[in-house]
Amino acid sequence: MDFNWLSTILFFPAVGAIIIAFISGKNDVLIRRVAAVFTAVPFILAVYLFITFDRSASAAGVIQFEENYLWIAPLTARYHLGVDGLSMPLLLLTTFLGFLAVLISWKVHERTREFFAWLLLLETSITGVFVSLDLLLFFIMWEIEVIPMYFLISIWGSGRRQYSAIKYVLYTLFGSAFMLAGILSLYFTTGTMNMIEITNGGLGMLQSAMPAAAIFWLLFIGFAVKLPMFPLHTWLPDAHTDAPTAVSVMLAGVLIKMGGYGMIRLCVSMFPESAQQYAQPLIILALIGILYGAAVTLMQTDIKRLIAYSSVSHMGYVLLGIFALGQVSMTGAALQMFSHGIVTGLLFAMAGLVIHNVEVRDLRKLGGLARQVPVMAAVFSIAGLASLGLPTTSGFAAEFLVFLGSYNSTAVPYAQVYTIIAIIGVVLTAGYILWMLQQAFFGPVKDIYTGVRDADRLEKFYMFVLVAVIMLVGIYPAILTDVFKLGISPIVGMISG
Repeated sequence: MDFNWLSTILFFPAVGAIIIAFISGKNDVLIRRVAAVFTAVPFILAVYLFITFDRSASAAGVIQFEENYLWIAPLTARYHLGVDGLSMPLLLLTTFLGFLAVLISWKVHERTREFFAWLLLLETSITGVFVSLDLLLFFIMWEIEVIPMYFLISIWGSGRRQYSAIKYVLYTLFGSAFMLAGILSLYFTTGTMNMIEITNGGLGMLQSAMPAAAIFWLLFIGFAVKLPMFPLHTWLPDAHTDAPTAVSVMLAGVLIKMGGYGMIRLCVSMFPESAQQYAQPLIILALIGILYGAAVTLMQTDIKRLIAYSSVSHMGYVLLGIFALGQVSMTGAALQMFSHGIVTGLLFAMAGLVIHNVEVRDLRKLGGLARQVPVMAAVFSIAGLASLGLPTTSGFAAEFLVFLGSYNSTAVPYAQVYTIIAIIGVVLTAGYILWMLQQAFFGPVKDIYTGVRDADRLEKFYMFVLVAVIMLVGIYPAILTDVFKLGISPIVGMISG
């Protein structure tokens, strides 16, 4: 019997959370070490699976490391896990950022036991979304993450933390209600919860009175809230601004990627005709999100809120790449999800360091920090330049593929015009990133910041690791695109077919 790799990766952090919950006394050092071990092991296993993942042409669309057991017989629901070319890199990203989030939280002292328990449970729930192949299991994992996110923001956040936490929950539950209706509709019309069977069966399996387009939209709204897509994005800036640093890293790094993943895995692959039918209005919404998000970002003075609004703009590129419906554009969208996770995760980690060490988050009050904290300034600059798409960084590789694929798309009228409009977002991105760097780190040195300490050894470790990944993917994007293509090519084949 093959070893259950995915189950181990999925539940190892949850086991760590249970162990942490029962650690007696205020033993913060032990709690941190347990959390580090129970996130490091899934990451190491995910790296092993990524290395051994079959990248041959015959593996396109093939589910690997599959686990499939009967779970709830009356519903034909199964405990069904597996990864393909689309989900494997996102599994790697989740475990990677989950481990780094523990290191980023090393200096959390308030209710340490509860904090790390919730953080590890959050990783399990997000991981479950990317490896689930049963609709019921997928939805349960999707919903579980709301609980740790609520407590992590409302207890350990700052500012209007309770308002932001409740707003996040309400938006998520709003989207989940539509998604649940879509999942139930799929089950009633196909008789199965198996995502692979539904995808392979195509629309021919749908025999109910509910049109396929209606189910498409029910699912899509749930994913659009999580992405988030304009105009369903307003929860994101509040959640990011008030969340603790590690939670912002997980939120920007992997949680909002659940929306893009769901759009590709369920909406496009199960409803290719509806995806084609509504591609043009969705691309227009993507363009609005790109330009509106970038324009509003230019107006921000809070360092975390600025990065949060930039995510709204960058997720517009993901939506553009997905609904350009070409292999290159969708591969670019998938790479953008990975790249944004690493780049924005680093940006939030650096913003958290600035807020922690300088104790100021208003960009108008900062300035000249490069001389006081040169390492932080250098890494923040690299992350910012990657966000605006500087060549040799992952941001450039991802955006280039999105633009190239969308410009050459034959599935959407006026694709070239839409792509040119989207490129304007890059110019605006350069504006707010360079302004942020100039305001925070350059210009006249302010005496009040004399003696501000730079990053310590642990902080330098996770900073440099993230920078290395950004440069690796930027210089050699094929390390990921060769895998993403294996999951995306069958979906594109259904669209063109």
